[in-house]
Formats: sequence, structure tokens, C-alpha cells
Amino acid sequence: AKNTAVHYKDYKINIVDTPGHADFSGEVERILKMVDGVLLLVDAAEGPMPQTRFVLQKALELGHKVIVVVNKIDRPDARVHEVMDEVLELLLDLNATEEQFDSPTIFCSAREGTSSYGPDDKGTDLIPLFETIVNYIDPPKGDENGPLQVLVSSIDYNEFVGRMGIGRIERGTIHQNQEVIVCDYHDPSVKKKEKVVALYEFTGLGRSPIQQASAGEIVAFSGISDITIGRTLCDLETVEPLPFVKISDPTIEMTFSVNDSPFAGREGKYVTSRNLRDRLQRELLKDVSLHVTEMGTDAFNVAGRGEMHLSILIETMRREGYELQVSPPHVLTHEENGKIMEPMERVVVDVPETYQGNVMTALGARKAILMNMQMMNSRSRIEFRMPSRGLFGYRSQFLTDTHGEGIMNTIFDGYEEWCGDIQTRSTGSLISFDTGDAVTYGLFNAQQRGTLIVNAGEKVYAGEVVGYTPTGEDITVNVCKTKHLTNTRASGSDDALRLVPVSKFSLEGCLEFLAPDELLEVTPENLRIRKRILDHDLRMKAASKKNK
Repeated sequence: AKNTAVHYKDYKINIVDTPGHADFSGEVERILKMVDGVLLLVDAAEGPMPQTRFVLQKALELGHKVIVVVNKIDRPDARVHEVMDEVLELLLDLNATEEQFDSPTIFCSAREGTSSYGPDDKGTDLIPLFETIVNYIDPPKGDENGPLQVLVSSIDYNEFVGRMGIGRIERGTIHQNQEVIVCDYHDPSVKKKEKVVALYEFTGLGRSPIQQASAGEIVAFSGISDITIGRTLCDLETVEPLPFVKISDPTIEMTFSVNDSPFAGREGKYVTSRNLRDRLQRELLKDVSLHVTEMGTDAFNVAGRGEMHLSILIETMRREGYELQVSPPHVLTHEENGKIMEPMERVVVDVPETYQGNVMTALGARKAILMNMQMMNSRSRIEFRMPSRGLFGYRSQFLTDTHGEGIMNTIFDGYEEWCGDIQTRSTGSLISFDTGDAVTYGLFNAQQRGTLIVNAGEKVYAGEVVGYTPTGEDITVNVCKTKHLTNTRASGSDDALRLVPVSKFSLEGCLEFLAPDELLEVTPENLRIRKRILDHDLRMKAASKKNK
């Protein structure tokens, strides 16, 4: 989440942008504690999305006032009046109060920088939006002269000042170099004296140092090295910790381990288990929804709120120069009354009519239950409820089934009893038999067995997955095989071999593709899918033992 502040007339308006996705629900719940009202931003063409439902539900539960902002009204496919009806239906669904149901609506075009009170009025500036915020949303209620209370809702890290806390002053006034008591609502044993060394306020997109701030302000402060989310800064005389939203439990886990492939250490800057441990511990300081458990010396079990949550962490680490291996994602189940419960997702797909049959067939096989279906022009919006694990590996198939025209949104939707086995991947793997450079001759022979995911000239190693087969079985191929030269053939005749263009997987695509016996090698320059057991003979022995 990002903070900013804007000045309008004599008012200072603190604005906090919250992630819309359910994977970041821990963050959404915290951020909503820092504000007095919300702007519900809805696209004039797409209407409310599943994530919109999630964030709005949390805001309504906290009793926040809502201003509905319909954006992109200048889009050629905008359907403003229908979208307004959908927003009202959503508010009804979520049991909004009378006041919340009668929320004001502003119509905007962010690209043109305009807003207006009516869907058919042409706006000239954003004054209607700011006027509505000032008039409709209540100012902060805290007592400036009371004893200090600051609830820490977010954490930042700066190499110069160390760990920084970000939070809203609920009551009182905070000064630079003030001594405070740090306490925790859920843990009475936490109570220690600390000093706020530096104090900052948010202005525009930056921060500026200040001497003091009073109730209602959102501030950042440094000087407390072990400050964490959920703690309260209190006056020395009056220690009253503020209640904190319980963070939702993780739903998905993966194993992060040290890269032990033949190409380990060639591309990354940080490759050891110590580097990996330090980086994951640093992430825990900022992300309360993440859980990390050590598994032996070289592996870590990392649990998060969804595939997207963990894939963002992997991509960030990759860009920072880390090398690691990750396992396929698994859902986290728990027991209730002797029954195994698994996480469920609410899935909304928006597809052209022609492809809705393909989507319904594929999701039906993955234990999805149809909840709702509506037609919009030539497209269908279909809503399902299904197990989270049923979505693993489905996104790439979804894009193929809808010829790239489908839109899919998912959101966590509670727990249900275990739904039975689901087949997630129907393809087998093409596995490299040798280590070396992939050559056109070897790839040309291999592409007759399946679809390749490596190009000529790429370095591959024995046990690396170089493609996939339509049959469900794994096939070993030698993509490093060169044509033997004789005195009757010229080596230049290789040029006549035509290779089918290769489509590379994204990080999410790789995670979805992984079979249970495969790992994803992540380096700053490459994503390689490999078998857990690289040696062909050992892999065959392990497979025959498993089949006995």
C-alpha cells in the first residue's frame, strides 16, 4: 500500500492506496484501519470485480463511509448506467446500511483529469471529487490534547535509518525525540520504553521531516529497531494498546530451496542458504501475511495468501539478484469436526459467447460449481465457486480455450470439505538427456515428440524440462545431439531445418506447469523447469519403486 497527501483549500487529505487483490487481504485489513472513509473505484466498462467485492466488504464491516467513483467514462465501451446498477446490487449483497447504500457517486476520467456529479455532464477538473470528499467524509475524531496513541499499520525499511513504522495518530500529539511505551493488544507481555528519533509526514509522493504531528495525521517514524505491525505507541503515563485486525491465515505453501542445479551460481549474486534466509526474514518484517519455516539447512517452507502473493515475492527476489529453486504450490488444509477442509475460490470469468462451453467444461472437471451467469452484449460473465487447487495450472489453458480473449478474476471464499482428487495437468514433459548447448538438429528431432520451450543455442542440462508432450507420459530427448559430419554431406545443410517458434512461460506460467516431481529454478536471467532427480537412471529407479 502507498500513502500520499494532497492539500485542497485549507484541508489536508491523506490518501492511502490499498491493494485490490485478496492475496493481500492482510494488508487491506490493516490499511482500512488508518482511514475514515473510502473511494470505491469502479471501471465504467468492466463494472465491479471480485476484488472490489472483497475490499468493499471489509470497508463496510468497519462502518466506513463510501464514495462511489466511476472512472474511465470516456471509454468507447463504457456502460455507466448498468455499472451503477451493479454497484447498488453489490452494496445490497454486502448488507450495507441505509447511509452506505445512499453513497454519493462521482463520474471521472482520470486520463483527462475531469470529474462531474452526473454521468452525462462534461467535467472540467477534479473539484467535484474533492468537494465530495471534504463534505461527505468525517474529519478525524481523535483528541489532540489526550494521551498519545499511534497504531502501527505498515512497516518500511531504509538503509540509513533502519526500520520505520507507519501509522495513524489516533489520539494526542507526537513529537520528535519523544519517549514512548511500545505495547501490543494481543500480547500483554510486550511493554517497553523507546524513543521516536525522527518523524516524517507524507507530502505528494515523498516524505518530509517534521517536529510534531497531532491526532488524525498519518506519520512515519524511525528509531525503534524492532517495531512491528500491530504494535501501539503510547504515552508514558497512559498505556492503552489499540485492538488490531487479526490477519487471515495463509492458504498456499511452497518450498524455497538453494539452487543445486549444474548451472547454480552462474547468474545470481546471492546463492547461499544464508542469503536466502536473510532475505526471507527481511520480507517478514514488511509482510504480515507471510509465514516462513525452516526445513533443514537449505530449504524453507514459505506460506502465503495465494499464488500471486508468492509469485510477486519470487519475482522481486529474482530481480534483486537471488538464485533459488521453488516447488509446486500446495494448498494448506485444516481439520474441523474430523473433516479435512480446503480453501475455496470465487472465480468470475468474462469470455466471448463462443468460448463459454470450453470454459465450463474445463472448470467442471476441476470441481467448479456454477453460481451465476449473465450475458453482456456478445460476452458472458460466469461466476463459479471451486477449490483453490483446481486453479493451479488452469490460467494458461484458459487463455488457450478463449483464444486470449477471456478475463479471469479470483478471490478467496472461505473453506469447504475436501472435494476429492483433481487432475490439474494432462501433458507430460520432454526431458533433456544430456548437458550442453541445444542445437537445431537435436531440437528438430525433439519437436516431433511434443512442444518445445527452449531455443537453439540455449544451455541445457541433463534432467531439465525442454518441452511438453500431448500424451501424459515423460519422454527423454537429446536436444544437444549434432549431425555427424562425413565427406558426403555439408554441415551447412542444417540451415534447411525449420523449428517451430518457441513460446516462453512467464513465472506464473512456470509455477502452473510444474508437475509434483519437478522444481522451478529461478535466476536473474532465466526460469528453468527441471526434474527433482536429474540423473536419468536414478529417476527411472525411483519411478519403478513408486509404481510397485
